[in-house]
Amino acid sequence: MKTLRNSLLFLTVAGGAYAQQWEIGANVGGSFVPTVAVTGPTGSADTGFKTGISAGAWLGQTISRRIGGEIRYNFMQSNPKLASGGKSATFSGDTHAVYYDLLIHTARKESRAELFGAIGGGMKIFRGTGKEAAFQPLSEFAYLTKTTQVKPMLSAGGGVKFRLSPHMTLRTEVRDFLTPFPKDVITPAPGVKIGSLLHNIVPMVGISYAY
Repeated sequence: MKTLRNSLLFLTVAGGAYAQQWEIGANVGGSFVPTVAVTGPTGSADTGFKTGISAGAWLGQTISRRIGGEIRYNFMQSNPKLASGGKSATFSGDTHAVYYDLLIHTARKESRAELFGAIGGGMKIFRGTGKEAAFQPLSEFAYLTKTTQVKPMLSAGGGVKFRLSPHMTLRTEVRDFLTPFPKDVITPAPGVKIGSLLHNIVPMVGISYAY
């Protein structure tokens, strides 16, 4: 009985220590936004954000052997754009995503490589940072504005972790940030309709340290 009690105590302490493992990491990658249709009395156009760089960081905690949670931040270079009939308009801008992801691992932690899926949510901050002008090409469809808008965001994706050492991990992953379209930053002209949802595909490569 004494041996059994000692074994149970060891497992409890070990399990508690495992559950308290933390991880901090940083990543870089790209930001890709499929265009959204714009329709109006004078025709149609495409709008959205140009492809740009992405950088981010996260703080994660191991909840159980297969489940973890992460508080994450990502910066995306996101210049608003508008195009129709060979004409185009662009504007400087960026976006900032702050969110929490739940991670589900498909392999044991002792494995050299493991797959994981991620789902979560938070908010995304859209900023138009360019200089507004009295005349903008394609203004019959929309206006690219210098303003800031916050939208709720759903995050989904996954990737692969490669263990480099007991504490260091290399990670490749991709996220889809889904938000309502920011119609204050890209404002539709009167009588014009713009799609209601915006996807932002963000592939990333990162490295983390567990402690």
